[in-house]
Amino acid sequence: MENQDNIKPGDVQSPPENYLVWAILSTILCCLPLGIVSIIKSTEVNKKWAEGDYQGAHKASADAKKFATWAAIAGLVIAVIYGILMAVGVLGAASSGAYGY
Repeated sequence: MENQDNIKPGDVQSPPENYLVWAILSTILCCLPLGIVSIIKSTEVNKKWAEGDYQGAHKASADAKKFATWAAIAGLVIAVIYGILMAVGVLGAASSGAYGY
């Protein structure tokens, strides 16, 4: 990774990745609150880059990636917990005779 402290306005570089697609997917499929923060951070990347705040653009990019990752992890944890609770509920109902067996 390059050193962002040495970036000057005259340097020809492309803006950092904004992770907008990952932010939107993590919002829809995983965890709404963290995904929304990720979308906000990802939209700041190009704006800060255009304003010349290169270090801020890199920070917003890293934050967008971090929040999208945490949203995906939270969604996975919630799905696993939901699956366990459903399995326990089905097994509990089957053992109590709720299905008439």
